[in-house]
Parts: sequence; C-alpha cells; structure tokens
Amino acid sequence: MPKIRILVLTSSTGGGHDARAEAFADWCFMLYRHDVDVRIEQMLEKSSVVNRTGVNFYNKIQASAPWVHKAFYAVVELQSVLNRKTVSFGRRYYVSVLREYRPHLVLSVHDCLNRGYFQLARRVLGPGNVTCATYCGEFSGGWGYSRNWIEPSVDLYFSRTATAQDYAVKRGIAPEKARVRGYLMHPRAHFEVIEPHDRGTFRQENLGLRPDLFTVFLATGINGANNHFELLPALVKWADHCQVIVICGRNKQAFNELVHWRSSHPELNCYIDGYSEIVHILMQVSDVIVTRGGTTTCAKALHFKCPIIFNASGGIMPQEELTWKYLRNAAASYKIESGKDFDAIIGAWFSDPNAYARMKENFLRLRYEEDPTILIDELVELASKVSDEKPTRLPFRLHQVAPFSGVL
Repeated sequence: MPKIRILVLTSSTGGGHDARAEAFADWCFMLYRHDVDVRIEQMLEKSSVVNRTGVNFYNKIQASAPWVHKAFYAVVELQSVLNRKTVSFGRRYYVSVLREYRPHLVLSVHDCLNRGYFQLARRVLGPGNVTCATYCGEFSGGWGYSRNWIEPSVDLYFSRTATAQDYAVKRGIAPEKARVRGYLMHPRAHFEVIEPHDRGTFRQENLGLRPDLFTVFLATGINGANNHFELLPALVKWADHCQVIVICGRNKQAFNELVHWRSSHPELNCYIDGYSEIVHILMQVSDVIVTRGGTTTCAKALHFKCPIIFNASGGIMPQEELTWKYLRNAAASYKIESGKDFDAIIGAWFSDPNAYARMKENFLRLRYEEDPTILIDELVELASKVSDEKPTRLPFRLHQVAPFSGVL
C-alpha cells in the first residue's frame, strides 16, 4: 500500500474543479510515483440523489440560462448551514469511502465539499489521523465567493490570488494557514510550451492557418455553451486582418453547424475543434481569447500571456462575477454582452493597433511566475504529518524539461 493516501473531493459543476483534481493527481505521480496514492471522488454526484440533481441542474442552466444562477447560487449557499458541523446529504457514502480508504489528507477543490466534510473525516478517522486542505480557484472575493469555501478548521487553505486570499482571511481562515498558489494545471500545460518564434509555424502546420495573421480564439467550457455565431460576423468583416480558432466543447450540434458555416465563408481562415485536449496550445498561438469566467481557462490564459475578452452573453453567473471583477479592476479588461460589443472592440483594434497593445500590457501585469511543484510538495508534506512513513521525492525540477517541439 502507498505510504501516503490523499482523497480529493470534487464535482463536475463545469470542468474546472475536475481539471484541478486531475492535475493534482498527475503531479503527485510525477513527483512521488507509487509512494503517494491519490483517489479522486465525484463526491456530490456519487453520494446522493439530491446532490446529483443539483449538479445536473447547475450544468443545464450554465449552458442555457446563466442568469438563473443568481437564484440557484442563493439556494446553494444554504448548504453552509446544513453542513455546519457534519455532512447532511450523502453522509453514508462519504463515511464508507473514509473507512475503506483511510486517507491521510482530504483535499477539497470544490466549494460545496469543505464544511462538514472535514469535521466528519476527523470524527470517523480520529483527529490525529487525517489532515484537511482546500484549494479555492476563485480570483477575488465578494458576491459569488461561496461561504461554503470557508471552513476555519482547515489545516491549509490555498487561494489563486492575493486578492482572494485576503477575502478568505476576512471570512475566517487563519492567516498562518493561508497560501497563494495561482496555477494548478496539468503537467503538460507546463511542458508543452511553444516559443514565440515557433508559433507561426504551429499555426500553419498544425491548424492550417496563416502564420502571420492576428488570431482570435473563441472558446467555450466543457458543456459547450457558446454564442460563436453571434461573434463570427465581426471577424468576417476583418478577414484580411485576422483569423479564428473555434472550439465547441461537447456540443456536437454547434460543431456540425460551424463546419457548415466555415464552408460558406472561405474568406475567413478558421480552425474548428470540438472538445479540445490542447487548449493550452491553442492559447499560446492566439492573440486574444474570448471566454466566460471559468477560473481554469482564465488562469491558463494568464499563464500563457493570452489576453481575455470576457464573454458575458446571457448574463454572468455569481462565480464568474469574481473573475470579471478581478480582470476589470486589475487590468481594465474588456467585457462583451453581444456581437455588437465584440464588433466594436475588433474594429477599434484594427483601426488603432496601439489599443490592443495597451490592453495586452495591462493584462500581463497580472502575471507572476510560479513553480507548480511547490503546491504539490506542501500538500504531500501536510499528509505526511499523520503518516508513520515518508514518501520519496524524485529529484525533478521544471527547468529540466526539454522544450516542446510544437508538433502534435
């Protein structure tokens, strides 16, 4: 049996929580091999019908009616009362996992899986036999920062930005438990880095695009919610100045319709994909990304220096408000609610290239360099405090990785 066992609690409300859970597991194996075992549990979906129904409803309205989230969010906040000291819905399944797996660390990457879950883990396993940690992906605080994130008894609390950390401390996290760790991405996102002088070649050889044209990336989340057809006419108008990368998530209908649309608009260079496994690459070869406020996508965009136009079509969910507020206040980023808004921005940029340069300069001020292995080591060290054995850390350093060739 592995020396260290870590239970990661997540849920598929959107794709960001699961992405962080999977990234953590990948890094643990890369750095510690079989000395650290990571078990990922979709705890909401698997533990009760009530929770599973809530997850399905969340994803449905995210794709079709984001404005409904304002009311749904208020209802979900009541869970902080129900789970104040223990788990209300899904308790039996969670307890069975704890007793069977006996983790040294319970790591939550989802807002609804902190309060009650940590207290119950200590009660089932014994307070000296398990530690607890939270990785919160929000960019700022205020309305939209769920009170369910805040469980003061947590052993370590990781925030994505200093702004979000300040809010967590204000809401009850002890300062000595709080850390800022901005990037929890899959290892390949750090290894598969295209150098600036190779980006044109990648566009041409891998995507069938022009190497020298301004490239706009129209993105979407895993559920495929998008308003691509509303935005594309603005790019057609400037087809001699730009080209576009479009992804559709798991929305097959959108993909099929876009393929047909492309054949009718040969004047605009266009690369189309469904659910993409290379979003981190596509960002690197793009000049701007149009996306909703998904925290994982926005963190990647910051890491890869790809400025964001915030897509608020259909309304902004409370959680997305946190990302938009951070981008607006710290970088004066753009927000669009319609194709007309997008048309105005694109037109301004091609009429005055300095306008785009100023926007990108503001955006890049938000970046900071970070060694992603620090977070992993800190969490494994926390788990080790309640284990009799210590894992062996491989002598890996990020700078040892060879440059990505740019060929997929």
